[in-house]
Amino acid sequence: MALYKYLISAINKKEDLFMELSKFVDKLPIPKKLCPKYKGHGWSYYEIRMKEFKQKLHRDLGETTLWGYEGCYPGPTIEVRKREKVLIKWINELPDKHILPVDKTLHGAEHDVPEVRTVVHLHGANVEPDSDGHPEAWFTRDFKVRGPKFATKIYEYTNDQPATALWYHDHALGITRLNVYAGLAGMYIIRDKYEDKLNLPSGEYEIPLVIQDKMFKENGELYYPEQPDNPPPGLPNPSVLPAFTGDVILVNGMVWPYHEVEPRKYRFRVVNASNTRFYNLKLSQEGDATAPPWYQIGSDGGLFDIPVPMTSLILAPAERADLIVDFTDFAGKKIQMLNDAVASDDPTHSIMEFRVTKKLKGEDKSYLPSHLCHVRRIPEYKACKVRDLSFGAVNDPNYPRPLFLLDNKMWSDPISETPDLGSVEIWRLINPGQFPHPLHIHLVQFQILDRQPFDVERYNATQGKELVFTGGRVLPDLNERGWKDTVRAEAGFVTRIISRFIDFSGQYVWHCHILEHEDHEMMRPFLVKEPDRH
Repeated sequence: MALYKYLISAINKKEDLFMELSKFVDKLPIPKKLCPKYKGHGWSYYEIRMKEFKQKLHRDLGETTLWGYEGCYPGPTIEVRKREKVLIKWINELPDKHILPVDKTLHGAEHDVPEVRTVVHLHGANVEPDSDGHPEAWFTRDFKVRGPKFATKIYEYTNDQPATALWYHDHALGITRLNVYAGLAGMYIIRDKYEDKLNLPSGEYEIPLVIQDKMFKENGELYYPEQPDNPPPGLPNPSVLPAFTGDVILVNGMVWPYHEVEPRKYRFRVVNASNTRFYNLKLSQEGDATAPPWYQIGSDGGLFDIPVPMTSLILAPAERADLIVDFTDFAGKKIQMLNDAVASDDPTHSIMEFRVTKKLKGEDKSYLPSHLCHVRRIPEYKACKVRDLSFGAVNDPNYPRPLFLLDNKMWSDPISETPDLGSVEIWRLINPGQFPHPLHIHLVQFQILDRQPFDVERYNATQGKELVFTGGRVLPDLNERGWKDTVRAEAGFVTRIISRFIDFSGQYVWHCHILEHEDHEMMRPFLVKEPDRH
């Protein structure tokens, strides 16, 4: 219990703002779309540089030193077509010294490796292992690499999957939380002919929203704590935090921005790019309980069968949501996007503001169809294996801090998950803790089957030997019934997911997407094997 109190105090600790920042005084930036360097029939080639630069993130802040793709934060949006072959040369032009505190006691970030390392993961992509962004496939500015097993200069993305919004971010072992927090994140959108025919809002009426939380020093520079509040004796300095939540919210690299819209339908491609923070998104009209109608039409892996009307939306780290908001009847109004996961007097209760102040340029001919696509369910009888995989917490054997593990194994332990290429498996994610973990599996898009409560006390007392259910199975929420690559493994529940391991064999990883957990052992490799032909 002391372990969990330590974690929760770190999540909930409140520090005074380094300076009072006004809300809704800066316009929402729209990330630029990146053009390929070369383009041929069915293929495109990009060169994308990771750079250090300065960018203004609020009217009253000085310029902030950041790291970003192509020298901007968030990185530029990459748009591709389904089955378009995309080649990207990721180029590290970052300095040798990190701008944030590096804990060199973590596996993968020791003193004998370069302090600044990068490797890019296209989150949600169906891609071969050498282009997946394996956490040990890092490279430096002079292209010193971890080793020939994973190293590659040019990544290849086949984009052989339905239209959806993915995102790309750094994935270097032991420093992912720092690199993403420094700004190494951007959106990657796949288009296809089927989605084109739906006539959804597009062009200037389709807007990416990359949401993160941060803290700043008085001079405008990023602040990331070297240690948790009231660190125990013997804790290294710097030390990885058990969790991190900032005191300001940024959207597309601007603190609490506003966006002027027309009285019509808009499409928002939302990604929670925060290290730890969960959001419960809600729309609210200033001074009025009435809010515009809004619908979720897709999640991580693409469109739903039908639009889902929303009043609120839980978004865990790394989850995406494809939203339609109809401002038609709200001309002249101000609509705020709120985070209902915190109290209304908490500054992070606010996310951004929409101002319905622009004149309608013409008739809104976009459409919200009653049927979007057909999401084919994977039948449970197709599963050839069911795996029980637990989430656990222990004390770090070397330092006075918590250590969160998957199935009670460390990153370096032998691979234990070895699905056959082409097989279907059900994974039962058992969470006997006191808070949810967002679980991400590389390579595959899966489907959530259900969640079922169990006797946590008995499970823990028997060290996981007795799993006794205390209630029936609960179907996933309506907006969780599409394709997913990240799932909330809720505390006190067994969350069942089903997946088909197709297209590529080789080594991938699965991990908690609370980045502080991922960097501190809550990540495991898995191996997709070629089936035995004999």
